Amino acid sequence: MKKIMNKPENIVDEMIDGLVFGSTDLIRRIPETNIVIRKKKSPGKVALVSGGGSGHEPTHAGYVGSGMLAAAVCGPVFTSPAPDQIVEAIKQSNQGAGVLLIIKNYSGDVMNFEMAEELAAMDGIEVDHLVVDDDIAVEDSTYTAGKRGVAGTVLVHKLLGAAAESGLSLEALKELGEKVVDSIKTIGVALSAGTVPESGKPGFILAEDEMEYGVGIHGEPGYHREKIKPSAAIARELIDHLHKAFQWKAGDPYGILVNGLGATPLMEQYVFANDVAKLLQADQLELPFRKIGNYMTSLEMAGLSLTLFHLQDSKWLDWLKAPVETTAW
Repeated sequence: MKKIMNKPENIVDEMIDGLVFGSTDLIRRIPETNIVIRKKKSPGKVALVSGGGSGHEPTHAGYVGSGMLAAAVCGPVFTSPAPDQIVEAIKQSNQGAGVLLIIKNYSGDVMNFEMAEELAAMDGIEVDHLVVDDDIAVEDSTYTAGKRGVAGTVLVHKLLGAAAESGLSLEALKELGEKVVDSIKTIGVALSAGTVPESGKPGFILAEDEMEYGVGIHGEPGYHREKIKPSAAIARELIDHLHKAFQWKAGDPYGILVNGLGATPLMEQYVFANDVAKLLQADQLELPFRKIGNYMTSLEMAGLSLTLFHLQDSKWLDWLKAPVETTAW
């Protein structure tokens, strides 16, 4: 294992300090916690709080700032943050209009965030939650009841962050969020695994000429392993699964997120994005929103994911394109 670090047990703590150092005008760390909170408040607006295990950077702390998250709670690598940390994030981010928790669908995250929601409600804070389950590769995988929450979560942060800034109530944001989550679907492919610093071993092993479709962001099993293929063939595989899930027709508007999983160079992401564009344009889809880059990683996993977002309301595109002040968007 080769990693630029000091002691493995300190990696999350030191990572948070480095992140805050690089964006000190936007965010701060709540002392004695692993919570990153934005400096600029929006009084009277709903606050969005998210989080989960570390190792997926820039998710989630990289999206803390005006127009997206009010706070993010960083758990140990691939491990949910504790409820007391989440409660503290809720209390300190509340701007007077309530707090919406955005949770990736993993059993530990859902349990701990819901427990924190109950504790914060006992203190008189209005709190609700939204579970993101955009991964269509497999269901009931390791750590998950139902579909996993993956890179599409970032689009939920972005859209709901803008909607919150526009003044939507907590109830309205929850209702909007459920519609948005239903309109976002993701599927990925891995070429090699990431290595958790404290274990020193990769999460799974692929031969030099192998790839696996549908691997989760913690290294959970996918649905098919085979010899590596050209980018165009990988794009075809992922698009076919997404088409089956969406059943799109010519003229439908979609947003695209090509997401690197940690070790895949942008050069390769751009090649893949070009192949995706050709296929979607051949189906005559409208593609008014595109993002390419590392938005939700899995340590140094090689591979990428493809997220499509059916933009069923023109306002959704406006919110996706609204300006933000964050480290990573």
